[in-house]
Order: sequence, then C-alpha cells, then structure tokens
Amino acid sequence: MTLVSPDMTPYEAPLAIENEHPNLQLDIEKIKTLVHLVLDGEGFTLTYLGIVLSDHEAIHAMNREHLGHDYETDVLSFPLQSDHHIRTYKQVEGEIYVDLDTALEVAPEYHTVFEQEALRYIVHGLLHLMGYDDATDAQRKQMSMSEDRYLKAM
Repeated sequence: MTLVSPDMTPYEAPLAIENEHPNLQLDIEKIKTLVHLVLDGEGFTLTYLGIVLSDHEAIHAMNREHLGHDYETDVLSFPLQSDHHIRTYKQVEGEIYVDLDTALEVAPEYHTVFEQEALRYIVHGLLHLMGYDDATDAQRKQMSMSEDRYLKAM
C-alpha cells in the first residue's frame, strides 16, 4: 500500500510511504512529522522521498543486490542525486528502506520501544540522503546526536 500525502504543498513535494511488512507498521503521520522536523532542522527541501517499511528478508536481499553486502542491516538509503547537487541545492531526493524486524528485535537492547527505534532508522537514512556519513567514530557520534535531537523533538 502506497501512501502519498493528500495535502501536499510545494514544501512537501512527493513523500511516498509504503508499508510492505506483513505484520508491523508505523504511524504515517508521525513519519511525516519527523521528516519535516529533519528537513527544517537541516535547512533542506524535499524533491522526492520514498520510505519503504519492510522486513529482514527484503532488506537483506537489497543490501546484497545493490551494495554487495551479504548481511542484514537496519536501514538502507539510496540518493537519487549527486553529492554535489545535495551540497549545492540542499534538496533531498532519494529512497529509504527500513527493516521493521530489526527495530522490533533490538529496541529492548537500546532501552527503547519498537516505534522509536524504527523512527531512528528513518532519521538515520534521511541524514545520509542529506550528505551525512558514519564511516568514522566522530561521524557516527554526530549522526547519533542528530538522531537523538530529532526524536526528542517529536
């Protein structure tokens, strides 16, 4: 099922949220609110954002097929524009794939609940689409702090 905001404004541009998970789901309005918080906070506009909520099997297959990584992961993000375009125009255009199974499984480890963990993955993927990286400890710390800030603002 694909949901596109019926009250779209130019600011929102296409925001498509698709739930492909057979049993788990997230509140669509919370996702939209969170996306807007991050866009505003980072000074970005939205050209197009697709968010797909899925399961271990689908995310693992995408990770293997598109990135050559044969392991499960919590979130994948795919920019649909160049790094130069992202930095120059501060526009988000891309797709985020979230593994809801992982969020459910690891939430207790992080002393949180399923929904909060899954929303963290969305913020993480969105930050990647804005040019953030998490290859080093310092970058991971910066992303984590940003994630915390936006989740707390919810």
